[in-house]
Amino acid sequence: MSRRESPYPDFPTPQNASEAKHLQHDLARQLRIEGTTENVETLAALDASVKGDSDYVAVAVLWHVADERILEVGVGRVPQSEIFPYVPGLLSFREAPAYLAALRQLSVVPDLLLADGQGYAHPRRLGLAAHLGVHCDLPAIGVAKKRLVGTEDGDLGTEKGCTVPLYDDDEQIGWVYRSRTNVKPVYVSPGHRVGMDAALAFVKSLPGQTKLPEPLRQAHHWAGRAREEDLSGRITVSKD
Repeated sequence: MSRRESPYPDFPTPQNASEAKHLQHDLARQLRIEGTTENVETLAALDASVKGDSDYVAVAVLWHVADERILEVGVGRVPQSEIFPYVPGLLSFREAPAYLAALRQLSVVPDLLLADGQGYAHPRRLGLAAHLGVHCDLPAIGVAKKRLVGTEDGDLGTEKGCTVPLYDDDEQIGWVYRSRTNVKPVYVSPGHRVGMDAALAFVKSLPGQTKLPEPLRQAHHWAGRAREEDLSGRITVSKD
């Protein structure tokens, strides 16, 4: 397990959409779509939940890859008044501060970030996973339930495991992956410091009871629970 002790850097808050797009372009230039997941022992699965005018609640589920279990859950909260307004294509500016607050609750820095959202498969190549990966300088992968940009290169079969590349013009930006037979696919793309093929192979290696990898399913569960039960801080999860 990684024991690297370093605080997560503060997240810059743009004043408007134009400034946010400039920041996206600057960060996208730092993106590295290369690397393996061979040494990944832990990952942080990220999801968020918000309802009405309540706080924006995000969780980071620390998952042990070899043991296939949760070690702990970090819960971060940001008041609605402090979050960036919703703008299509700029969702990461709205969500990232809450995710950073959740990550800061974990006892260790994870080896990889696994986000419920886009990575490289974004109009400006900086979805949530890519944004957090570059900002924190951590390997990252995005697994999204919907396509934001791009077209499938080929016909995706209906069986579990079927995969086709996702292209934007002549550039591959991710994968369309059928994780369950006759269930809508997910969209996998590297976020930072992970190669295109390595990102897909890692997601395929994760266990899953639904179309989402199990760590992200757990993150979705804990995000809803944290909002409903007003949880915060670090929650240690027992083996049982």
